[in-house]
Amino acid sequence: MSEIRLYVTTTEVQAGEILDLLSDVFGEEDFAIATTEIDEKKDIWEASVYMMREDELQVRARVEEALKVSFPEAKVEREVIPDVDWVAKSLEGLKPVRAGRFLVHGSHDRDKVRSGDIAIEIDAGQAFGTGHHGTTAGCLETIDTVLRSRRVRNALDLGTGSGVLAIAVRKLRNIPILATDIDPIATRVAAENVRRNGIASGIATETAPGFHSTAFVAHGPFDLIIANILARPLIKMAPQLVNHLAPGGSVILSGILAAQRWKVLAAYNGAHLRHVRTIWRNGWVTIHLDRP
Repeated sequence: MSEIRLYVTTTEVQAGEILDLLSDVFGEEDFAIATTEIDEKKDIWEASVYMMREDELQVRARVEEALKVSFPEAKVEREVIPDVDWVAKSLEGLKPVRAGRFLVHGSHDRDKVRSGDIAIEIDAGQAFGTGHHGTTAGCLETIDTVLRSRRVRNALDLGTGSGVLAIAVRKLRNIPILATDIDPIATRVAAENVRRNGIASGIATETAPGFHSTAFVAHGPFDLIIANILARPLIKMAPQLVNHLAPGGSVILSGILAAQRWKVLAAYNGAHLRHVRTIWRNGWVTIHLDRP
């Protein structure tokens, strides 16, 4: 059965606002919501929600109802997503990505690794995180910077996806790392990628739907917490996340649209963290904060 994308064409700022609005409407339901930059110079973005064809009518009605007050001019358009083997398709043009000292590459590009590279092998698959998205690359650069300049004794990769960020930390420092995700498929993929990258120990992968999981207490508090998720959950979890941060620890946050950065910063400043640096990549930002 075909997948359907309903989308609105708008500006970067409004795309972020619509993303927040649709996140409220659909909550934890099984519909993917995303924003995409179409034309940077013209500030053209799309805010989209994805569903199966059988859900299209009820989803469209809810989207139109949600938009009519704040965005009465918004036109909901429709695209049928073709049935494609996206894993194979993505590998066709997936080139190695350099971020700091890291080179993230697929198995088809092992010959691209140069002397001095810290190589991480991740193939496109079921879990997010091949290094090609601006958020992942921004996190890798910030990890490199933090681990060069600070003493880190343990780390948490929250929302680990493919495990690429946990692997990056472990390749730089021989420290224990907890890698968690709410999705058991992601947790399994992360564990496979850890093994693929020759890491026999030091990274614990756990499926943890929230901070009530005992894994966080068992492994924490953490000197470094990395959370590449989305702005809205990052804002909500700020107090809990900071509760698991060790004194003097660092936090790396991403999955944040540039227009959303002020809300995220406000939440973490309110939790008594200090802003250190923001990296910008393709309309997304990665934020480094620390605990004084």
